[in-house]
Amino acid sequence: MNPDRLTELAQRYGVATSYVGWGEQTHEVEPQTLIAVLGALDVPAGSAAEIEDSIREIDEQPWREFTPAVTVVTEGGGNTFVVHVPHGHLVKVWIVTEDGDDVPARQLDAWVDPREVDGVLVGRATFAVPDDLAPGYHQIKALDLDDSTASSAPLIVTPRRLHTADRLTGRKRWGLAAQLYSIRSADSWGVGDFADLTGICEVAGSAYGADFVQVNPLHAAQPQAPIEASPYLPVTRRFVNPLYIRITDIPELDGLSKSQRKWVRKLGRGFLAENTATDKIKRNKSFRAKMDALELIYDVPLDPSRKSAYRAFRRREGKGLKRFATWCALAERYDADDPRWHTKFADPAYMKKKRAKLARRIDFHMWLQWICDEQLETAAHAATSSGMAIGVMADLAVGVARHSADAWALGDVLATGATVGAPPDGFNQQGQDWDQPPWHPRRLAEAGYEPYRDMIRTVLRHAGGVRVDHILGLFRLWWIPDGVGPAGGTYVRYDSEAMIGILALEAQRADAVVVGEDLGVFEPSVQDTLRERGILGTSILWFEQGPDAAVPPEEYRELCLTSVTTHDLPPTVGYLAGDHIALRSRLGLLASGEDAERARDARERDAVLELAYERGLLARDTPLTDPKVVNALYALIARSPSVLLSVALVDAVGERRIQNQPGTDSSQYPNWCIPLANADGDVVLVEDLVSSERFRRLVSVLNESGVPGS
Repeated sequence: MNPDRLTELAQRYGVATSYVGWGEQTHEVEPQTLIAVLGALDVPAGSAAEIEDSIREIDEQPWREFTPAVTVVTEGGGNTFVVHVPHGHLVKVWIVTEDGDDVPARQLDAWVDPREVDGVLVGRATFAVPDDLAPGYHQIKALDLDDSTASSAPLIVTPRRLHTADRLTGRKRWGLAAQLYSIRSADSWGVGDFADLTGICEVAGSAYGADFVQVNPLHAAQPQAPIEASPYLPVTRRFVNPLYIRITDIPELDGLSKSQRKWVRKLGRGFLAENTATDKIKRNKSFRAKMDALELIYDVPLDPSRKSAYRAFRRREGKGLKRFATWCALAERYDADDPRWHTKFADPAYMKKKRAKLARRIDFHMWLQWICDEQLETAAHAATSSGMAIGVMADLAVGVARHSADAWALGDVLATGATVGAPPDGFNQQGQDWDQPPWHPRRLAEAGYEPYRDMIRTVLRHAGGVRVDHILGLFRLWWIPDGVGPAGGTYVRYDSEAMIGILALEAQRADAVVVGEDLGVFEPSVQDTLRERGILGTSILWFEQGPDAAVPPEEYRELCLTSVTTHDLPPTVGYLAGDHIALRSRLGLLASGEDAERARDARERDAVLELAYERGLLARDTPLTDPKVVNALYALIARSPSVLLSVALVDAVGERRIQNQPGTDSSQYPNWCIPLANADGDVVLVEDLVSSERFRRLVSVLNESGVPGS
């Protein structure tokens, strides 16, 4: 095998043969990794002959396409596309706009020599995308005038810049970052829900002057207990977790009999103790009880107006909703390792009969999504009614679990044979494997990016903004071949113009702000691209470290959401105490010794504190346990030019415990199961937020630092 030809093949398919990792060190990728990742991309590379065949295939494949699978361009001039017909044939090409208008496509004088492919001499013609074609989803139409062959393909025009970013300049705004499941109220069923989100938005907006509430991903988990605790490992990113439904807010509850309503109230009272418990959230108990109540309420007939609204919801969400609901109905009956998922359940003829048998259960799961949609809409309305400029800010996870609804419903648009993760870095020194199948770049393009755009559109339906977790994955993702550890992977590149462009297009239509979580190892051009497209970046105070000192906040980016901490670190009180070092050491997650890590961490912590001391925000003799330290750090980020500041709710109430320790599972740490408590270890309910003196003092510090509020 010629290693140079393997390298050439990998590079042409966007597979990195080397990369610069943490600490600016260059790493060469092992040949076996390249072969395995290429295999996951359906590119044979196990022998010299296979490599040569694959190189020839990538050269010839475009010439086999009458029209390209999809064309994604940025609005403005200079965009082109090509069509292929037998050499010498005449071709008519035009564009059908999203509004149904026909627009002629102008052929350019760009001669390319014809090429013989599969025994046919094929010619190429180049056409210009009209300069004034508006952003949207259009169609390229082509007709071979010699043999009447016709073809159609998507043409997606994306906005050059997301206009919502420009509205943010000139005024600094702040918002609250919250893990919704962890924040209960007196009427919750052990887990924070959509009604609690409504309450949080009302308090944050009306009482404190926040402009947004940023929540964890609300994506759906398994349809029956036990369900996945991590909101970042869902079964779909498009639809919502019914765990968040407030049972007593469903109108049809009133249609139950007296004895049935009494039974539902009894179910709810069974969670009074859980609502005030501070040890661990009992998701599965809550989910089971809610599903029992929901199945009962589902049987109540809808009145004509509600029936019409439900019908409109199903029509809007289309086939994607029905596929998801079908998966839920199947997953309730069949284990993930049942071989029928890959045989009968992949057979359209069999599934047509199966759907008929499961029709009522499929409708139940569609109904659940409608209820979620209604209650999320209520929360979004409460946010804007409270005076928030942005409102609810959704969170989009990187991917989905392997045995998930999306993995089944989307088919080969998700790759097999590899998972997504991250290479080793300073905070996760063994790397991370998120156990999620990545988008298959070519197949996603062949699908016209429809699964991707539908997902974004649904997530943004009731959101004024979205945080995109690991937005670097829209440029390149760390692929880990099956059977190796996280360090044995490599990067696979995506068409970032398409991925970022479609994200901007959907956000533009939803009038939503986009925040990209761009932390970690990335190429220098990434942040430039995000800024040019009107997408905010992310800065975390503790991570803003230069070679010799902490970066002054005045040097942070303007188009950015800046915060002191993140859910993958302890709340600031715990971080100052080094709780993360102790936990990672206990779990064996440190590549170096605990003493060395504590020394490095103390240097970085003290460098940040020095910035606060120098600016007179904190006295040098202030104990690190004093709430004034946390307030001073928020005053410090208020000195940045960043247009958005995020206040972690855990910091606002004095919580110390970390919500998630990356690289661990539930047997090591209760990730995503920590209820909200204050500095004394007492539960904090939604009702307590408006009277929290600690919260009010922190907001006052922001106001005094020039960040508007109530």
